[in-house]
Amino acid sequence: GRAAPPACGGHNVCRLLARRAHGFYARDAGVAHRKNLGLLRKIMCQESTKFKNVWTTHSASPIAYERGRIYMDNYQCCITSIAQEPRILYQKSKCAKSEKIEDALLLECPLGEMLPSPSDYKASLIVLTVQNWLLRLSADSGEVLEKVYLAGSCCKFFRYLSWDTPQEVMIVKSAQNKLPAAARQAGIQQTVLFYLAVFQVLPLSFIGMLEINKKIFGNSVTDVAVSNGILIVMYSMGLVRLYNFKAILEQFMEQPYDLGQEFNWNGQVGVVGKYPFGLPCNIKITDTPPLLFEASSLENAFQIGGYPWHYIITPNKKKHKGVFHICSLKDNALAKNGVQDMKCCSLEPDWIYFHPDMSGRIIHVGPNLIKVLKLKEVKNHADQMEIAEDFTIVANRENCVNNSVTVTASGRVVKKRFTTLDDDPEQETFKIVDYEDELDLLSTVAVTQIGADGRAHLDFHCNEHGILLKSIPLKESWDVTYSHEVYFDKDLVLHIEQKPNRRFSCHVYQMVCNTARDDD
Repeated sequence: GRAAPPACGGHNVCRLLARRAHGFYARDAGVAHRKNLGLLRKIMCQESTKFKNVWTTHSASPIAYERGRIYMDNYQCCITSIAQEPRILYQKSKCAKSEKIEDALLLECPLGEMLPSPSDYKASLIVLTVQNWLLRLSADSGEVLEKVYLAGSCCKFFRYLSWDTPQEVMIVKSAQNKLPAAARQAGIQQTVLFYLAVFQVLPLSFIGMLEINKKIFGNSVTDVAVSNGILIVMYSMGLVRLYNFKAILEQFMEQPYDLGQEFNWNGQVGVVGKYPFGLPCNIKITDTPPLLFEASSLENAFQIGGYPWHYIITPNKKKHKGVFHICSLKDNALAKNGVQDMKCCSLEPDWIYFHPDMSGRIIHVGPNLIKVLKLKEVKNHADQMEIAEDFTIVANRENCVNNSVTVTASGRVVKKRFTTLDDDPEQETFKIVDYEDELDLLSTVAVTQIGADGRAHLDFHCNEHGILLKSIPLKESWDVTYSHEVYFDKDLVLHIEQKPNRRFSCHVYQMVCNTARDDD
């Protein structure tokens, strides 16, 4: 006889995932959350739903935003934006210049892990001070939970924080070491360019510190970065080289050390992470590591993504600025239709990047056009990929007439001596494109100069098809000559702008559901 059909909920992975996505398994911890986010998206995109400017503040110092928290006064003041009206979470006394914070990262508790301290289960802020202290602060109170002194005898200028693996492995990078002019004139050679300190987070633990040395990596190194287990080294001539960072840590680790452990440093006994000894440089690269990959690109612009793996570069000549090549990481083959060139005539260049939704798609943004591209197999050539257009978003320039020749009322022909730029302020121009992962929405900010004022609106598009779902006008004027940041976080829109004389402003908009007319 024939075997019985598999029971509902059998072992077909695709079927299980599809049913889970539709919420069939009520005991799945993510089901309720996914349903709630789906409802929030529907409510937010309703015509009757508005976004109201509920709060505005100004500052003489830069303003930062992280996950519902607004930081001002060099992180001394924290304001929650989640409440009906933003309110102060904590306000610390003004710090001395020696305690100035250089960089910060928000640290969130990992799911499903046992942590040593109750405070580890709450969000915290890791900050780097000008005096080389690494502090972990409570995100809700500003209380110092942990402190580590970084700089020993080897390095005095740690300045940058970044993630190798988000929320797991953190990199603390020094400023580039440069000898004083007098030392250079005396013929003293500086071979160490950068120091990198590597930490595991929650619990905070020291992995090691290494130096980027000219003798190993070459004289023309201009910068380094670490991302997803890859050491990225950039050179002055546009060359980018990739190395296996995890293999470097394993191969060249002289001795592991733990924070708080005593150790001998040049004949003196010190404590790891304590003043004045700081951290030992316990990873000594003595030979050039195996090269994973290298490419030459204008201004070291280099990105990896897509499936199968591809990379994006600009040919390393100034005449190719604005031209992007999409190539296979496997064999460097240029994808079919892999040369992307919008041929923009604009002051601000177009930009391109792999879509952050992990779909493998590519977003190419020009002054008046956003292209979402996808990789797909060439028909009858399974080993070759081509770039195809998934959808486009076009700026609203219906009323824009840009004729080079006009005829006056008297019949006189007038020819323009110049061509209007693609990003002319009087035409609607895209300034920001972002992705809201929890609501699966693509957001765009477009700006038009009207007289002396710039008017901006934030639009929400379906991430799958690019359909416009919602448009939110921003009430404040937008000055295109200064920098702007716009954050879209669930039911919150936040606009941070820089103004003349290094003044900063923050405008908070919150979602308001009201079927009645509201002129506010």
